[in-house]
Amino acid sequence: MANHSQLGFQDASSPIMEELVEFHDHALMVALAICSLVLYLLTFMLTEKLSSSTINAQEIELVWTILPAIVLIMLALPSLQILYMMDEVNEPDLTLKAIGHQWYWTYEYTDFKDLTFDSYMIPTADLPLGHFRLLEVDHRVIVPMESPIRVIVTADDVLHSWAVPSLGVKTDAIPGRLNQTSFVATRPGVFYGQCSEICGANHSFMPIVVESAPLTYFENWSSLISS
Repeated sequence: MANHSQLGFQDASSPIMEELVEFHDHALMVALAICSLVLYLLTFMLTEKLSSSTINAQEIELVWTILPAIVLIMLALPSLQILYMMDEVNEPDLTLKAIGHQWYWTYEYTDFKDLTFDSYMIPTADLPLGHFRLLEVDHRVIVPMESPIRVIVTADDVLHSWAVPSLGVKTDAIPGRLNQTSFVATRPGVFYGQCSEICGANHSFMPIVVESAPLTYFENWSSLISS
């Protein structure tokens, strides 16, 4: 959960999000190195007396051709690795279907016979003390921790986007199309997200709450909801 004056990402709660945070830091270090080099060259050109013999033209052309290529490789390789990791869905323990509506979510646990519910935002007037305004819902998504979860995302009316930053998940919900993503919650907790695609007047009022819990808690909850 983000807090006031926070400058960085939320704490990573899935392996994919950990990789994304590490890649972000890696890209920033590369950008810092480039900015430092450019600043040094500008300072050198302004303070030193240059002549035709100071730098060999062929040498500098070789440097500014090879150096950008090395920088691009340093950014491309880890980026491609993360893209392939995000696209993999290997034998999930649980499949969850998220359907976007104006302006609420419907969830279906397809591995269970009859486990479906709608998730609406709790109005501010009805919000319990200590809960987050515009982020809390009446029915949370409960998933077992340390288990691969597949999420199938679609929409019933207009474009939506199912996004939970702490889990590194953001998938568009498109009417008539099924998109899928996956995540593994590495720790118990409550993770908040919101629709990330402008979908109408109440776009800001369809939050997402995912609660990661031990397997025994999930089994008791699922049997209670299904009965």
